[in-house]
Amino acid sequence: MPRLYGFDNQALTRIRAEERQVVREAVGRLRSGQPQAQVAAWMNSEGHRGTLGGEWTSMTLGRLLDNPAIAGLERDPDTGELRETGREALITPEEFRWLQESRPSRLGSVRSGQRREDDYEYLLAGGLSVCGQCGQQMTGGRTSARTPSYRCPTSFEGRGGCGKVRITASLLEDYVGEHVLGELARPGAQEALEQARARLTTEAEQVRVRITELEASRAELAEPYEGRQLSRAAFDAADRRIRDSLKKERARLRFLEQIVDVPIGGVEDLARWWEHAPHRSRRSLVVLLVEQVVIHPARARGVRVVDDRVTLRWRTESASQAS
Repeated sequence: MPRLYGFDNQALTRIRAEERQVVREAVGRLRSGQPQAQVAAWMNSEGHRGTLGGEWTSMTLGRLLDNPAIAGLERDPDTGELRETGREALITPEEFRWLQESRPSRLGSVRSGQRREDDYEYLLAGGLSVCGQCGQQMTGGRTSARTPSYRCPTSFEGRGGCGKVRITASLLEDYVGEHVLGELARPGAQEALEQARARLTTEAEQVRVRITELEASRAELAEPYEGRQLSRAAFDAADRRIRDSLKKERARLRFLEQIVDVPIGGVEDLARWWEHAPHRSRRSLVVLLVEQVVIHPARARGVRVVDDRVTLRWRTESASQAS
């Protein structure tokens, strides 16, 4: 099976920088309005070829751009919902979603005339929410009624969770949003926000250092293996440990890099701002203020009250004392 364009290996853990740049340029051209066939022709005229040496066509380019792995994503096998993998990416998740929803001839685009069910942007996925029963990270997914929800993944899915906790996404996110806005209205909230931002920015730098060190360690493994000082089994075991560590560190870095300047200074109606703010801005606020959202099992099936099901673990001491 050929490797995916832009990546250096089948595991999608190493990126080819020159190919990533080609993909980014192609996406940029599409977003500026160029037809897909024209973008494929541009790639060929520049001497770029597929992984098997063939020229690009609109179809082969489309297959590449429809693969969520180029954005560090994968689809849930049960629901089809996009979720983050923590691996390196060629483009951003936002760019990938645009490609699926707004690229001409895509399902749901103006040209196709067909309605596409929108991917739900989960505010508390990616490590922010955890199962109160077993501690596993909650993942986003739809119920059988297609309602977006958070759920604890099961061991069968390879993620080691209990699979016993689920909560409707809108109920949970509204609850967390109300408490975040309440915290922002408290005296000294802005100062606490900046302190949290500084701490997480420092942590992000430390994670980048660890990633660099792990990548160097992985490269150094090749020499003793090639010199037959290390068996294949030992090499594979060591490489797997480093690869797993890299995956965790990269996922953490992606999580920390969500911290952006959020324009709330001077905003008089925070509730109205929250309602209309971009997903990235709202998530950044939650990341800065909340360390973890713990979801506990419901008392009974169908219960929609979330107050006694959710524990917010705040980053700031004042918020923790007020909860």
